[in-house]
Amino acid sequence: MKLNIALILVLFGVLTLLMEIGILNNFHRGLLVLVCINVILAVSLNLSAGFLGQLVLGHAAFMAVGAYTSAILSSRLGISGLGGFVFVLLAGGFAAALAGIVIGVPALRLRGDYVAIVTLGFGLIVQSILLNLGITGGADGLLGIPRLANFNVAFFTMVIVVGMLVALVRSRHGRAMIAIREDEIAAEASGVPTTWYKILGFTIAAFFAGIAGGLFAHRMSVLVPETFSFVYSIELLVIVVLGGMGSFTGAVVAAVVLTLLPELLREFGDFRMLTYSVLLVAMMIFRPKGLMGSYEFSIMQIVSKIKKKG
Repeated sequence: MKLNIALILVLFGVLTLLMEIGILNNFHRGLLVLVCINVILAVSLNLSAGFLGQLVLGHAAFMAVGAYTSAILSSRLGISGLGGFVFVLLAGGFAAALAGIVIGVPALRLRGDYVAIVTLGFGLIVQSILLNLGITGGADGLLGIPRLANFNVAFFTMVIVVGMLVALVRSRHGRAMIAIREDEIAAEASGVPTTWYKILGFTIAAFFAGIAGGLFAHRMSVLVPETFSFVYSIELLVIVVLGGMGSFTGAVVAAVVLTLLPELLREFGDFRMLTYSVLLVAMMIFRPKGLMGSYEFSIMQIVSKIKKKG
């Protein structure tokens, strides 16, 4: 644990130093914030899709609920400090969690592809509501959101979210979710309340998606419903699949790579998206289980292996 914390602080220190000396400019700073947001979205989706085995196609909708809830609150209340920002982030998270419960209770009693269809429909409903509500700005978008999500806030929020989800999966509740993924009938026969755990995992994933939405809203300062479309949900699912279903390490790595890769390929111009697509197809052909499979990175394992070899 201490080594992991030390590595996180070193990474944060290096990135901060690069920003201070000018190697990373404001554009890079904004890109790093977006990386942190996508990491939160990827690990939260991995909880429901990777560890619970439920195919969710509306994760961006929970992000939208959190984004608009926190943005409307901060705009109406005139939030400016860190304490107020934390409050509106949590409010957005709880609003998304409530939406997760509302859609999860009926949807997760189903199995297989029906869950995907219900969550897809939910995502389309949310986008339609946002387009037609006056309080959300409709198609013109929600403007005047205070820009409170800097790199420091986004980075440590990401660290806290990943740490909490890792702790959850390693607990008995996490093992129950994995048992449901492996064989739901056997888990139910063993006394695991499958429906309750599916709703729990789904709600927690929605909560953290709402947190990510709040960060996104207070970084971009403008929200439009088209941002949270079905395509964005698919992009998040692609990140989880490429990283490895059931691997938080893989989700983090894939989120970083797939957020930065389009920018790194920008110099290729018209061939940028073609190159990006070919790389994704090649990845799935030669590494169908994803970058990390089900492996989780651990400093302690590396240190113990070095000690054994020594």
